[in-house]
Amino acid sequence: MLADETLSYIFTDVAKIDLQPHLMRVSDFWEGILLNPPAYRRNAMQPHLELNKKTPLLPKHFERWLTHFETSIDAFFAGEKAHHAKNRARSIAMVMQVKLAQMKHG
Repeated sequence: MLADETLSYIFTDVAKIDLQPHLMRVSDFWEGILLNPPAYRRNAMQPHLELNKKTPLLPKHFERWLTHFETSIDAFFAGEKAHHAKNRARSIAMVMQVKLAQMKHG
């Protein structure tokens, strides 16, 4: 994603993520969703709400993120958990977009 012009500026210029800690948080988040251990104890929506205040997170951003996510899942995983991960990612992207729209109009 950091090489994707549609998304990279959000990570590097706007959010200015520190990649290693970010990847650990993302890993904990997905581990909790797919395997149900209590690894992730943060509000996943809040950082995205704050980020959206700095630069609008648009449907095209979510579409590109989903494309990268699903391509990565397909490249390394198969089976029920992989299918579940892709479905949850789509659901999460939709919920985030709804919440962001509510904040905008709200």
